Amino acid sequence: MVAMTPFEATSLAISARGKCISLYEPHKKVSSDSEPFVIPNLPDEIKMTRMQLPDLPFSFYELEPAYADYYRKLLERKAWHIGRASLYNRDNAEEKEQRGNEISIDQNGCLKWLDSKKPGLIVYVCFGTLTNLSDSQLMEIALGLEALGQQFIWVVRESKNKEEWLPEEFEKRMEGRGLITRGWAPQLLILDHEAVRGIVTHRGWNSTLEGVSAGVPMVTWPVSSEQFYNEKLVTDVLKVGVSVGVQNCVRLKGDSIKREAIENAVTKIMVGDEAEEMRDRAKTFAKMVRQAVKREDPLTLISIL
Repeated sequence: MVAMTPFEATSLAISARGKCISLYEPHKKVSSDSEPFVIPNLPDEIKMTRMQLPDLPFSFYELEPAYADYYRKLLERKAWHIGRASLYNRDNAEEKEQRGNEISIDQNGCLKWLDSKKPGLIVYVCFGTLTNLSDSQLMEIALGLEALGQQFIWVVRESKNKEEWLPEEFEKRMEGRGLITRGWAPQLLILDHEAVRGIVTHRGWNSTLEGVSAGVPMVTWPVSSEQFYNEKLVTDVLKVGVSVGVQNCVRLKGDSIKREAIENAVTKIMVGDEAEEMRDRAKTFAKMVRQAVKREDPLTLISIL
């Protein structure tokens, strides 16, 4: 029996897929690293490639019921589900703002900027604290956001060096349309704001839960670890997001994604009938998260496998 804490951020789907890959070794039955294989005996048809395999829950039943049942019955393991832990303190704005980190922009300044925007117009772009994208990739993101014409908040890592990747006068051109912050930002406050309609992120499990809990569609941009599994959950199972098109598990550097792919993916979650359908599904899951927490069932307060 292994005790699971919020610091081991993963989902039941990820654990089940990892177990099946270990048991059945489908990755050994394909002829190349890029050839897709189906992970056998899962509730859904999930295809992966050897390039996407990470180094082999922190969840709630309503999010992935098929995998919760799979874990209990086929794998003969018990699981109690905690949901998004931050919702237990959902009325504490200071806790939402800090989440254990020193932020780079103050709460009032961020909210003031968001409050000046109409509902459902902002896309939030953030890749976590560990991902180190190349200068050329950051340039492509900047140009993709500019070509998109969408309002945005973009969180980038702080750097002591000159940001040569930033297009000339980019921030001046984006003034009023985009907010760029360097370092940490109050992600929970941002995602819960009515102005935010979608999120572009690396699909770490914490960010996945936060996106689902906020009821916003997602562009998935996995970099490493379990993030390709999280992407499949978001795009293929929950159907609340689209992939930007990353194919390789590249440690802490990310794949090379061009501005056109970024523009296309963000458009899919922000505009049109498909975006509305994803948004409706995301809102449904968000209600499930909050209802699961409101029940205050003792079994939701800890995750144990």
